[in-house]
Amino acid sequence: MAHLLDGRASASAKVGSASENLAATFVNAFVNAGFGQGKLMTHAAQASSGDSSENWLLKNIHHAKTSAVACLGMILLWDVNAAIALYRNFFLSNDSHVIAGSLLGVGIANCGINHDFDPALTLLGYIDKEDPSVRIGAIMGLGIAYANTQDKRILKDLTAILKNTNAPLDVIAFTSISLGLVFVGSCNEKVEQAIIDALTDRAESDLDEPLARILPLGLGLLYLGKQESVEETVEVSTTFNEKIRKHCDMTLLSCAYAGTGNVLKVQTLLGECAHHYDEDETFQGPAVLGIAMVAMAEKHGLDMAIRSLEHLLQYGEQNIRRAVPLALGLLSLTVIYKLRHKFHYAQTRNGLCMSRVNVIDTLNRLSRGSDSQVSMAAIISLGLIGAGTNNADLATMLRSLSSYYYYKDARALFCVWRALAGLVTFLHFCLELDSLILGKYHYVLCYLVLAMQPRMLLTVDQNLKPLSVPVRVGQSVDVVGRAGRPRTVTGCQTHSTPVLLSNGDRAELDSEKYMPLSPILEGVVILKEIQDYREDK
Repeated sequence: MAHLLDGRASASAKVGSASENLAATFVNAFVNAGFGQGKLMTHAAQASSGDSSENWLLKNIHHAKTSAVACLGMILLWDVNAAIALYRNFFLSNDSHVIAGSLLGVGIANCGINHDFDPALTLLGYIDKEDPSVRIGAIMGLGIAYANTQDKRILKDLTAILKNTNAPLDVIAFTSISLGLVFVGSCNEKVEQAIIDALTDRAESDLDEPLARILPLGLGLLYLGKQESVEETVEVSTTFNEKIRKHCDMTLLSCAYAGTGNVLKVQTLLGECAHHYDEDETFQGPAVLGIAMVAMAEKHGLDMAIRSLEHLLQYGEQNIRRAVPLALGLLSLTVIYKLRHKFHYAQTRNGLCMSRVNVIDTLNRLSRGSDSQVSMAAIISLGLIGAGTNNADLATMLRSLSSYYYYKDARALFCVWRALAGLVTFLHFCLELDSLILGKYHYVLCYLVLAMQPRMLLTVDQNLKPLSVPVRVGQSVDVVGRAGRPRTVTGCQTHSTPVLLSNGDRAELDSEKYMPLSPILEGVVILKEIQDYREDK
């Protein structure tokens, strides 16, 4: 990570070594995610059984060990056999934090993988342990490994945790998130009732804790994109304690109408942000994020949402201003998705769509503001926008911020390093930076692996057997309205599949022998052979 910081920064001792080591761990894990090895971590872990002072994991203390060990799973992402072999010795440790990280790492390595032996299912044996950190590691690992699978094998055991009124609040919160991930968009009634019971059974003093505001997120994930289906649950939420009621309503509304572009819901959320209260109201943060989630469906709604967020930034209360940078980052990510999957050509500056340049300038300005919460949220959003792009402008901005905060605020520097590696997880966790991500729950950054996928093109035949064909790889071009069959890429080079795609690259077939069954040549693409094809002599 030497290229991320100035050489001058190493001269300062203001940032504690524990924070430095933890930040370097996350940077190394995200830079080498799925690569299979990293000089900082995997070499030390393989060369040492844990007794050597050279072992990088020993340079992290207490709960930081959980993140350090879990990050090994991120490096071995999708390589289940290698991860199991590496973690075998870690499970024999007497340190509960190491065991918790191992459980989480196994879940990370199994993310999106259908394995014959299903090794992630063994995590169920650890969810009833006495140590809360071990339970959280197993619960998070299950949520990541089985995300969007609706696997009923883990339903009974996880819902039983929510029904236990003596379970710690952090265990309950992460169980709610894992159930929401596994049954995302399913409207599962059993999961819904279990989370509702957990919310109503908690003591009133627990509802003041930041983790209590994570419970409604699990409920919202069940109704992600389901629109009117959430209305009955919203009616039930009116019976909740007033400390959590409004927060739950905003979370349910934003999740249920995410990506719909519903103007009436955007107006409702804006109306909640327009009120000025004597005390900071936590529900206005999810309302700001909800504006971005609902309006990210189409271009005009996205542009109007950005303008509305800029007004909130100018006239809103402090708790609203702290959520605006996160919402701007989410909307900018939507622009990236549209450019990738709709082949929409737009003028770029150094690899960035011009429609995002103003947002980046705004975030760069906010990152140097007087409010540390707003600054750190802006830094995280800059990392979101630049994740995987290797963009020179953003690298310069973040490097400058690194030097700026090295002598000013060690916590903000930690966010800079995480931002450089694209480290951000659910934006709801980012609404409680001080108490969650900058506290002992920094390993929630591992949830980001759910959004990771290799930028590759692998072609197979209709029997799913690998098939190597020539493809042209280059920058995408807008061909709407052009006659004939114009090329959709420019400045291209010809390769044979499988091939890795760089940021901004697109691919098109260079052979008329096959026809793709997918309009987008990315990931795994099935090719159908054209029966009457004749090769030109």
